[in-house]
Amino acid sequence: MVQMYTIAGRQIGSHVLAMCTLSTIFGVTYLSTRGSKPKVTQSPPINASSSDEEAFIKNFLKNTSAEEKGEKKAA
Repeated sequence: MVQMYTIAGRQIGSHVLAMCTLSTIFGVTYLSTRGSKPKVTQSPPINASSSDEEAFIKNFLKNTSAEEKGEKKAA
């Protein structure tokens, strides 16, 4: 037979307590070690006077970030 414990007025088997304990331990461990989502950094808004100027700035920033990474892209 199984050892029975009285918890909150009900008879609970020792195997049920063991399964609950192990699932709680593994669940908490999984949730605490999975990490968080990477934070998205947002660049400041581009205040350009025309759409051509805005396109030039975006293209320039894209090219300079590609050069920093070592990937030269043709414009």
